[in-house]
Amino acid sequence: MVGSGGSLSRSGLRGREAELEELQALIASVAHTGSGGFAMIQGEPGIGKTTLLAEAVSMARAAGFSVGFGKADELHHIVPLSSLAACVLHGDQPLLSGDTFADLARNHDQRIWLVERLAEAIEARAGSVPVLIGLDDVQWADPLSRFALQQLPTRLRTSPVLWMLAGRPEPASPAEEVVAAATGNLPTITVSLGPLSGAAIDQLTSDTLGAAVDERVRDLLGGAGGNPFLAVEMLAGLRTAHASDDPVPPGLVVGVRARLKSLQPGTLRFLQMGAVLGRSFGFRDAAALSGQPTAISLAALKEAVCAGLLDDDGDHLVFRHDLLRQAVYVDIPPSARKALHREAAHHLVAAGHQPIDAVPHILRGALPGDEEAVALLRRAADDVLPVTPGLAADLMTRALELVPSARPLRFAVGEQTILCLTRAGRNGEALSTGDRLLAGRPPLEAFSRLQAALGGTLWNMDLAGELRRRAETALAMGGAAPEIGARLAALRALALSREDDLVVARAAGETALRAATAIGDRDAHVLALSGLGEIAQNAGENAVALERFAALSAIDSAFLPEEIVAHLHVDDFAAGKRLLLQAANDAGAMRQSMMLWAQGQHDLGLGRLDDADADFVTMERLEDEVQVPVQQVNGRVIRSRIALLRGDREAAREHLAAARERLAVKPNPGNTAAVRFLEAVHAEADGDIALAVDKIRQVQQKGLFMRWRLLRYWVDSAIRMALRGAEHELAEDLAAQAGAHAERNPAVPTATGIAAQALGLVKRDPAMLEHSVELLRTSPRPLARAAASADLGQALLAAGRKREAVAALTHARDTFAESGAHAAAGRVQRDLDAAGDGSRRAATTQRPVQGWGALTASEQKVARLIAQGHTNRLAADLLVVSPHTVNTHLTSVFRKLSINSRVQLANLVMTLPDS
Repeated sequence: MVGSGGSLSRSGLRGREAELEELQALIASVAHTGSGGFAMIQGEPGIGKTTLLAEAVSMARAAGFSVGFGKADELHHIVPLSSLAACVLHGDQPLLSGDTFADLARNHDQRIWLVERLAEAIEARAGSVPVLIGLDDVQWADPLSRFALQQLPTRLRTSPVLWMLAGRPEPASPAEEVVAAATGNLPTITVSLGPLSGAAIDQLTSDTLGAAVDERVRDLLGGAGGNPFLAVEMLAGLRTAHASDDPVPPGLVVGVRARLKSLQPGTLRFLQMGAVLGRSFGFRDAAALSGQPTAISLAALKEAVCAGLLDDDGDHLVFRHDLLRQAVYVDIPPSARKALHREAAHHLVAAGHQPIDAVPHILRGALPGDEEAVALLRRAADDVLPVTPGLAADLMTRALELVPSARPLRFAVGEQTILCLTRAGRNGEALSTGDRLLAGRPPLEAFSRLQAALGGTLWNMDLAGELRRRAETALAMGGAAPEIGARLAALRALALSREDDLVVARAAGETALRAATAIGDRDAHVLALSGLGEIAQNAGENAVALERFAALSAIDSAFLPEEIVAHLHVDDFAAGKRLLLQAANDAGAMRQSMMLWAQGQHDLGLGRLDDADADFVTMERLEDEVQVPVQQVNGRVIRSRIALLRGDREAAREHLAAARERLAVKPNPGNTAAVRFLEAVHAEADGDIALAVDKIRQVQQKGLFMRWRLLRYWVDSAIRMALRGAEHELAEDLAAQAGAHAERNPAVPTATGIAAQALGLVKRDPAMLEHSVELLRTSPRPLARAAASADLGQALLAAGRKREAVAALTHARDTFAESGAHAAAGRVQRDLDAAGDGSRRAATTQRPVQGWGALTASEQKVARLIAQGHTNRLAADLLVVSPHTVNTHLTSVFRKLSINSRVQLANLVMTLPDS
């Protein structure tokens, strides 16, 4: 902190010695351990946060840290990544070049992808030198920077990266969100600054005046309330006064406002225009707003700098403290503020700034009916929608408020608002907004547009019946533009995919696809193909579903995960792997969490239980980060089954509980059927066969298509439950479904083999079970092969064919064990023991919980690569997986090895034998 006359020594640190020592200890810890750290400095305005943060940054730089330091701005808190920009673009060795940063912020529409790229840049620097990222005034951080700050400290916790933030202690503030995300994941401290003690104020006064503090000065400083900034402002005025025994001059500046009164009118106006523009502003912008000649503005600038109110960094003018800007700002009458903000917005856009740069002024200065402001908000919403859909939704909500209800423009703005709200996952708001607009009796063309815009909203809310009703109503009313009519027809087909008559649904989808193709509307084309893919998948027609999803993926690469899973359903794992490799090389082009869902399905199908579990853990984490839970219920259901196969009953029950919790949030028929089936599996494991059978019957009641999708690979488990419960008719029904599925997919070995297995179980027919094993030999799914071999072995034992039974059971046991399904292997081993065969495999032994032996094969690979100095990105490239999956493996590695840094990992791996 400095006053008008220059440096005030280290006065801003008086009384902060303990806090500074705490920060210094954290700096030393990060440098010594090689692991991350996090510090939040908080306190009221002027309490000394900035000075303390700056001193800590200086200490870190002196200790050899690579430093990135920035400051958020109240009037720039909307521009995506603006807060973090200074942290990564400036300093002696910027983490990113300006061009690279601009490319990140502009060309990629995935928040998760963008944060990962930032993490890679910081991680790469931290591989050679500890890094400090400092951000002041975090309470004003833009939404995308806040999102990044919630993810990056935890993501980089194993590298020597220290995060130091300063902000005001406000409830539910961005600062609180960031602290909450870091707490428990890496060493975190909160430094709360209170008022300075009387002794510290005396020291500060002595530093400034170079004289003992008399009672008159002490009384004067009592008005500062222990706030060092206010105290410094008063002392700056005292230092320029006459000798200490003179009376206090009438013009003495004892507060910020009084100080401003001594300025020339032109200087005060220049400062007021700057205060409207923000803490940091351009000279030309302020001069233009003030309406003064350049010469007068230059004189005003000189006076403001000499008075210690502004700093000039060569590129921008900056208020020396935000309290100074606020003091100037609040003295502008409220009505004038609104007009100035509106004028500032117009000037910024006219001067070539992006719409988003003018938005803060629009939000403060626009009045209802201002169509230019509405147009700017719409353009800005389009710009930020890919990376910050929540902000886009907020901007459009404000734009809609500015349009009077009587104007036709309201419906076009409303349509865009619905789309942005839906993209942000705020479906309830989108639906209520749409219904309010529809209640205004819009023209037919606008009515159809609004209903089409609500299509995605209703689909996300699992309201397929309502979606069908609205689409049919809009189509029947007529008046829609051709492209909107095509979209409504496609939405109707999509809704019909959730009903029992899939023949009608397919016909509707084909009609919608022809219309979309003829018109050439991309959105209608995507919707029609999506609906037809859903219909084919629900009908169990895997080859047709693949054809539809492949065509859909060719139009929009965001649907690549659906194409990959469709390949897996026809047993084409080679194509699935090829597309996963393609996705790994172009991770910014598709939905990251859904790609991990596809990867998990791929690994699960190949019997890689450890990898599949890691995939679904990562998928859930990414869905949580963007707050869009799509596959979390199914992910937990699969993880619970994996835990049961491994023999971890406690983890299996935890996943079941989590699946039930997530079902309450998204209780659609598919999720409900999946959880009921999992409950049946758990009931069987607990010995409650009656409950298991009841749950299977509940699955049956969820609709034909749910059985196709759910029991595609699990029907054998359901049949065994039914047979154990003496429910032969239920078992026959399930086997008939498996047979029908095989008829629809005659070229898929898994489908035909499981159908034969199901029939063999129901008929207790060893020959049919032998046939199923033969059919499944060409299936790429080892768990399906193992289950069929186990069923065959038991049937052969019952038939007295011991030698053949032992061979089948041994194959089943070994296959289960190789996949890590230790509990399943153990059950088969008991059958072998009962048959008098004592052969065992050490592979059925479960891994320990802690230590190197507790690591999965993939975790060990990741651990060795990271220990060799590879970044997460390089390790991911070498292993051909997502960097997010590497991060999941690494988190597990550190937990199992009880270590906290890459340095510790490298030291540990050095003691291990080579592999």
